[in-house]
Amino acid sequence: MKSGHHLDQATHATHVTRRWLFPSLDLPVLRLGFRPFYLGGAAFGLLAIALWLAALHGYAGAGRAPAISGVLWHVHEMVFGFVAAIVVGFLLTAVRAWTSRETPHGAPLAALWLLWAGGRVLVWSGPPVLAAFVDTAFLPVTGLVLLRILIAARNRHNIFLPVALGLFGLLNGLFHWWALHQQPELALRAAYAAVGLAVMFVTVIAGRVIPMFTANAIPGFPIKRWKAVETLAMPVVVLTFIADALNAPAPLVAVLAGSAALIHGIRIAGWHSSRVGARPILWILHVAYAWIPLGFALLALSAFNLLSHSLAIHALTVGAIGCAIVGMITRTALGHTGRPLVAGRVETCAYALMIVAALTRVFGPWLSVSTTMLWIDIAGACWCAAFALYLAKYTRYLTTVRIDGKAG
Repeated sequence: MKSGHHLDQATHATHVTRRWLFPSLDLPVLRLGFRPFYLGGAAFGLLAIALWLAALHGYAGAGRAPAISGVLWHVHEMVFGFVAAIVVGFLLTAVRAWTSRETPHGAPLAALWLLWAGGRVLVWSGPPVLAAFVDTAFLPVTGLVLLRILIAARNRHNIFLPVALGLFGLLNGLFHWWALHQQPELALRAAYAAVGLAVMFVTVIAGRVIPMFTANAIPGFPIKRWKAVETLAMPVVVLTFIADALNAPAPLVAVLAGSAALIHGIRIAGWHSSRVGARPILWILHVAYAWIPLGFALLALSAFNLLSHSLAIHALTVGAIGCAIVGMITRTALGHTGRPLVAGRVETCAYALMIVAALTRVFGPWLSVSTTMLWIDIAGACWCAAFALYLAKYTRYLTTVRIDGKAG
């Protein structure tokens, strides 16, 4: 009995010591993946664009990191830094819902977040080789963690998502490799392929949730699906971006991009988006998806040099991905913190700002090349304001316990 008593005391002392040494283990922000990654991703998305605008205006040091500098830094950090954080936050949360199994929380979640944050710091401050190693590790490590959970739960339907996350990490590694070996064109092509994977994530997840969210909010809402369209929706995105990243002949890129625009245009037409009405938390997702066929149509035009390739890419990144992100990080944060799924004035303003950012970034320079920098400034300011609004309202939501008392 005495030895058992001493053992209980020792165990209690260990728990107390652990809580004292690692107080963050008990923080609400580490209870589920969306919390630290939405918070960190939104803050970084704001900071990275602010620094990029400063660099474009000639402020010394901004956008001139030792590891990856200039436009390569901007592209890399928005794709492999910002987008990667939001995708990981979403998947860590979604996989728990899909499998009813715990995803990383507490110390393991903190370790994943620090690995991501360490990549951001090292890419900015160097040394380049260490930055490449740490930054490249984040996505494959997270992919393996999620893969193990899905396999254990026998959830084969979603296994392709962590596999895609691993491919995302591979493209990040290739970006670093080519950047280190002074081959910026190849590095950018790795980023274009990664954008394709991000768009694929949007098409897959949106294809599941947008019709469901809409039908749940509006009983009897007419949703039409076509088997051929659903079957081709993901492959046509992947094939188009492979062709684009490999610098395939212009007619092939144009045909694939045009096919993607047609297929995704038909898909969203079946969702009857115009009938959603004054429901911001729904219409922002429909607007985000509408940018996908538009972006592919612009990509088809860019194949024949009818407009800048950069503008087509920004239609898909700022338009489709940016609007989808601001829509989902508000909706999922509300739902997973026990709050009503209603977008208030702050959310609606953030949605509107992101839409204006996409419109001005894509169509401003196209219509008026001479004022390109002005349009970029407006788009960047709207982007930063959207995430500033998000952080102003949602930092408290993400760092405090659920209001309904449930776990997560």
